[in-house]
Amino acid sequence: MADLKQFAEQLVNLTVKEVNELATILKDEYGIEPAAAAVVVAAGGGDAGAAAEQTEFTVVLKEAGASKLGVVKAVKELTGLGLKEAKDLVDAAPTNVKEGVSKDEAEGLKKALEEAGAVVELK
Repeated sequence: MADLKQFAEQLVNLTVKEVNELATILKDEYGIEPAAAAVVVAAGGGDAGAAAEQTEFTVVLKEAGASKLGVVKAVKELTGLGLKEAKDLVDAAPTNVKEGVSKDEAEGLKKALEEAGAVVELK
């Protein structure tokens, strides 16, 4: 019983690279398809959770909404663009407003743009 528990602990602590190697071995040597090995990753494999943690976000303006002028003003203030550039950005929706920003900054931008009437998405 202790051996199985130790084995399970080893499986859970595998890195993504090790899980891929295990999947290859299982397929080539035992005829077990890699989809079955994906269960190991889904069960909480070591680096899989850390790799999924997103640190940089892109703020995407999906549409200006009913208050286009307000959204143009908000984009101008939040990005530092000129009035024409901000209007062009809003007219080009869906488009990226800012890329590579922190989660806090992205959420702040999203909130400000939504308050101005825009439809915004974080990626």
